[in-house]
Amino acid sequence: MKIIIVGAGQVGGTLAEHLASERNDITLIDKDSNRLRELQDRLDIGTVAGHGSHPGVLARAGAEDAEMLIAVTDSDEINMVACQVAHSMFRTPQRIARIRSHSYTQHASLFSKEAFPIDVIISPENLVTNAIERLIEHPGAVQVLDFADGKAQLVGMKAYHGGPMVGQQLTEIRKRMPNADTRVAAIFRRNRPILPEGSTVIEADDDVFFIAAREHIRQVMSELRRIDKPYKRVMIAGGGNIGMRLAETIESRYAVKVIEMHPERCKLLSERLQHGIALRGSASDRELLIAENVEDTDVFCALTNDDEINIMSSLLAKRLGAAKVITLIGNPAYVDLVQGVDIDIAISPQQVTIGSLLTHVRRGHMTNVYRLRRGAAEALEIVAHGDSSNSKVVGKALGDIKLPEGVTIGAIVRGSEVLIAHRHVKVQTDDHVIMFLVDKSRTREVEKLFQVGFGFF
Repeated sequence: MKIIIVGAGQVGGTLAEHLASERNDITLIDKDSNRLRELQDRLDIGTVAGHGSHPGVLARAGAEDAEMLIAVTDSDEINMVACQVAHSMFRTPQRIARIRSHSYTQHASLFSKEAFPIDVIISPENLVTNAIERLIEHPGAVQVLDFADGKAQLVGMKAYHGGPMVGQQLTEIRKRMPNADTRVAAIFRRNRPILPEGSTVIEADDDVFFIAAREHIRQVMSELRRIDKPYKRVMIAGGGNIGMRLAETIESRYAVKVIEMHPERCKLLSERLQHGIALRGSASDRELLIAENVEDTDVFCALTNDDEINIMSSLLAKRLGAAKVITLIGNPAYVDLVQGVDIDIAISPQQVTIGSLLTHVRRGHMTNVYRLRRGAAEALEIVAHGDSSNSKVVGKALGDIKLPEGVTIGAIVRGSEVLIAHRHVKVQTDDHVIMFLVDKSRTREVEKLFQVGFGFF
């Protein structure tokens, strides 16, 4: 597929790397020629230096025969205009834009063929807010992902010394839950993925990812580890777009305090929040945290736009007694350095955004693409189409489907029913098949597996 990416920042560069590795024809546009040169030295991509919304620059990038344009600069306005120009002048079939400002995204009529013809809007703030909300709803989880509109969920948990699942074979763990079917989909041990089998034994410090129907998640979590008490008190450092949205989303269910440095933003927070409390000050002010009883806080969320402030305030809150710390980190290089020491969960907005973008770029009928362990592996949701005469999966039992190496099927969602993957389960048309790839280079093989023969059309 020929794809133009406008914006060579963290998101654009990482997306170009992933899509180029999957043998797409990628051209990257950015005003920073040094950044483009750096990426071109590493990747097999084309580059054009210039303003990504200018018709001449898009023409030089090959917009006349591009199949998709993805605009992910830091400017909403440039992203919107780039999509407009690509549609009006070059008839680019698919246009995706990253739009951050709620002032734009709250008006759906703006993004129509008559206004700004954008097919898919990616809002990093919404994606990150949703990810943090799911973590707060599931105490003890390190990652929570929704499939099939939330009917099935994938939850990652860390096994700890003396925990109920450490030293147990997966078959034994399954026997202890006769009323809640589940499957361990992936295990990461010392940062390396392991394809789980029935005889696999869980070790301390393993990151264990399991899938189950939404209504069974808490029961499964309680079997896999001593379940944490439901959270009640949440403290948020930073009242920007993400901090404010999170506070507004959860304030009716939790006792919420938001610490914000800037007086105007703090005033806005106090007006917008119905139940939460807005506090003016620095999240790294030790005296303020003590005065606001940070030691009684169940979750401390550091969500400012400054990595260093987020890291330092998180470390301080943890030392002062906060039970759980979730930290937003923009620089991906920092994530692995800090998570698991004093910071419980580090969230990278870029990684969350990349997964959402890949959902719309990949071929076939993918409805969700998630990245596990910051890109070390992927979880895919694919809709099966066709019938037994023209599909390699429809009508076949899971045990008879020849999967690429490093690929497993975790569950099937059929209507409102969640079927955990067992060898005898047969795939039917319109099933949502949830798969796991420990080797992302196998993505193209998975796409081909679900392609329908010409007879279907």
